Amino acid sequence: MSAFAQVAFSWDWDYALRVLPDIARGLWQTILATLVGISIGMVLGLLLALLRRSRVRVIRWPTIAFIEFVRSTPLLVQLFFIFFVFPGFGLVLSPFVTLVVGLGIHYGTYTSESYRAGIENVERGQWEAATALNLSAATTWSRIVLPQAIPTVIPALGNYLVAMFKDAPLGFAVAAGGILLAAQSEASRSFRPIEPFTLMGVLFLAVSIPAAFFVRYLERRYGYERA
Repeated sequence: MSAFAQVAFSWDWDYALRVLPDIARGLWQTILATLVGISIGMVLGLLLALLRRSRVRVIRWPTIAFIEFVRSTPLLVQLFFIFFVFPGFGLVLSPFVTLVVGLGIHYGTYTSESYRAGIENVERGQWEAATALNLSAATTWSRIVLPQAIPTVIPALGNYLVAMFKDAPLGFAVAAGGILLAAQSEASRSFRPIEPFTLMGVLFLAVSIPAAFFVRYLERRYGYERA
């Protein structure tokens, strides 16, 4: 009997339909963690981009060091550090909060580079015009620079959203609820890994593929070119 025939023979539709709601709930938790994480990442990334442009070295250099350190270490290691080391300093976070904070910080350092590129692409004449009009720094940033810089980085932020969705199941390592934890729990209970993990893959693709197409649309919409 071929390998395909063995898999087909062992597939249990009744069991698959029975565990589908649990896997779907795990998918929703993964989506929720991704949405909260990208929200944190976009805000933190903009803040880091602004701090990195500071003329004060005591602000600029620690910001650069933080960005490079986070970008150079694996997300999984960062999740372990937040979950297991932070309690030693009195900061105890739940598994889900650990996941969204870890995702937000990790991808915040990447989005900061996108923001920085968008800011640097604003024409120098725009800055000079703001200076000539004696606009305050707050007005220059909020009314002139950021409205021009942010739209150009939207496709890159979309790419990071898709990448974060793919990394969110790493929350399994700290027992954060998600699609991988749901599938693993079902497989461990029933000793039938085929149905839970197959459903996990199908549901994951059902979200990630449309999201990837949406990012391609954003790239065409804003004339974004991959590096």
